Amino acid sequence: MTEKNWKEKLSNEQYRVLREKGTERAFTGKYDLHFSDGAYYCAGCKSKLFDSGSKYDSGCGWPAFYKTANKGAVVEKLDKSFGSIRTEVLCGKCGGHLGHVFPDGPSDKGGMRYCINSVSLDFEGED
Repeated sequence: MTEKNWKEKLSNEQYRVLREKGTERAFTGKYDLHFSDGAYYCAGCKSKLFDSGSKYDSGCGWPAFYKTANKGAVVEKLDKSFGSIRTEVLCGKCGGHLGHVFPDGPSDKGGMRYCINSVSLDFEGED
């Protein structure tokens, strides 16, 4: 899609995060403390990203997951912005910015913490 198409499809905040690599403020996102059963999808392209079973409360202020829904759901990219070195997480289908991944997650679950902006996600509960 063109940037014009993205601007028409997404809210201003979704566009700022997904397309301009923005970040929502900590502890403000609707999925930070959301623990219903279901799956989380990219708000841009509706691709499945995470299952609710991998979500946990990391205390970081953003939704945290210890693994992705499947191989290829996300793409990881080196991020050297703002004077730090981090690993950016992008949607594997549309390339939208989701957040970052850090190696400080639950050690018994692989040790990763996918720190994801709520605004970049949609949730679908199990019936």
